[in-house]
Amino acid sequence: MKDKTYIFGHKNPDTDSVCSAISLSYLKNALGFNTESRILSSINEETKYVLKKFKINIPEILNDVKLQVSDINYHKDFKISMKESVYNAFFKMQNENMSTIPIVDEKEHFVGAFAMKDIAKKEILGDNKTLKSNYIHILEVIEGQEVLKFNDEILGNITNVDLRSTTFYNHSQFNNDTILIVGDRHSIIEDAVNKKVKLIVITGNNKIKDEHIEIARQNKVNVIYTNKDSYETLLKIGFANYIENYRYTKDLVCVNESLDISDLNDIINKTKHSYYPVINNDNTCLGLIKLSDLRDTRPKKVILVDHNETTQSVDGLDEADIIEIVDHHKLGNIGTNQPINFRNMTVGSTCTIVYQLFKENKVKIPEHIAALLLSGIISDTLLLKSPTATKEDEKVLHDLVKLTNINADKLAIEMFKSNDVVKSKSIKEVVYMDFKTFNIDKKVVAISQINTLNSKAILKQKTSYIKYLNKESNKQNYDIMIFIITDIFKNGSYILFNESAKNTLRLAFTETLEQGDFLANIVSRKKQILPAIMNFLK
Repeated sequence: MKDKTYIFGHKNPDTDSVCSAISLSYLKNALGFNTESRILSSINEETKYVLKKFKINIPEILNDVKLQVSDINYHKDFKISMKESVYNAFFKMQNENMSTIPIVDEKEHFVGAFAMKDIAKKEILGDNKTLKSNYIHILEVIEGQEVLKFNDEILGNITNVDLRSTTFYNHSQFNNDTILIVGDRHSIIEDAVNKKVKLIVITGNNKIKDEHIEIARQNKVNVIYTNKDSYETLLKIGFANYIENYRYTKDLVCVNESLDISDLNDIINKTKHSYYPVINNDNTCLGLIKLSDLRDTRPKKVILVDHNETTQSVDGLDEADIIEIVDHHKLGNIGTNQPINFRNMTVGSTCTIVYQLFKENKVKIPEHIAALLLSGIISDTLLLKSPTATKEDEKVLHDLVKLTNINADKLAIEMFKSNDVVKSKSIKEVVYMDFKTFNIDKKVVAISQINTLNSKAILKQKTSYIKYLNKESNKQNYDIMIFIITDIFKNGSYILFNESAKNTLRLAFTETLEQGDFLANIVSRKKQILPAIMNFLK
């Protein structure tokens, strides 16, 4: 499946940004892409109303698009069970050009790490006579042929008979824990099957006598043939051991798949390890990272709608792969490493542009998507009353009304009424519902706007709002902080601001400007309020 692309609007999502993200995601998926719409924070009451009315689920919140461990092309599914053989572990490491492999239990939980050096230590310094394995592993390692099999698990001590019988019996005796490696020494084989040894491996392409086979069957002695000679069989059979029978590292540092790469680098600098097992929140092992893997990452793919300013976008945007922008605002400061599709138009709503993209790609607009596009245009153009509204917005709105049979005037009133949240939210929540910052000539301008049919309720708390704006602007180092209360029916806005910005705002708007003044015909942050401040500051 193609990598998923996230489509989202700005940090303080409004109806236009959310509806355009959902609608554009539908279009992209219809064109064969794998996309998902997201939001960057909680949505306002108006947007909730729209989504609920048209039975659309609220998109999940996208906290950031920073590079994470999951975005590294590490060695996924590279792990081995405690009950796997050392032989399998060796070849898994060799095939991946790795010298360490994570060990997992029956629940796939990480329990340790097995390394090539662990094999070397065991072979040179360890006990090489004990074998704890299973019949299948032994067959695989010595390339054997099943003759008799009575036990899945084989546990015993390895004995190789390369002496005359009399000499052998002077030094050794068989018991039911014996794993015998032998060629064509039939007297030895006869004694072994009678003494019920655990396993007999017949080497050199030799065969066991029929009468000895019968005794072995009666005494439940496991038997394997191999065409390898006794020397090679003895060298290799130890590699059939379970990994748990070897010493391995239990305290290797694990990293979670959701860990930011910047935090991973901090861990690497502190621990200086060469390998890091990757786990999820359930401690399930997902694979292994080696340091060179950090050079091979897959940044998250994103499409931005209704914004193109870094300060308004998701955290970690500089670590993501921006593949497209659809917007109707002034050009911001977002840069890309390669050419992208950038659709920027002087219309009143991003949803107007998304509608055009449907038409250009000849994709039928389903009724629920058409309803979202209509709602976004109504919200961002104040039902075409905003100075940002264009003839194109008007044309698209009428097309969508025909398509959905929705009464736009009635829907607008329902939407605007639903957003009357003054009584249910704190002053901070109201101010930050639709909040944007702008960097203008080394000054930070913060503009909050709310569209309401109940401006009186906010103005009754004017003193409290002004106090909050003064406190917050000092805390966040905003040079200018404005709260715009747009009264849709009056076609104008009331303005509140931090006191230190009064002289600047008087020069930008009117010399007699005071807190709570009504600015007739001023309803657009983008086309009226911000340009007035920019013209003065520049």
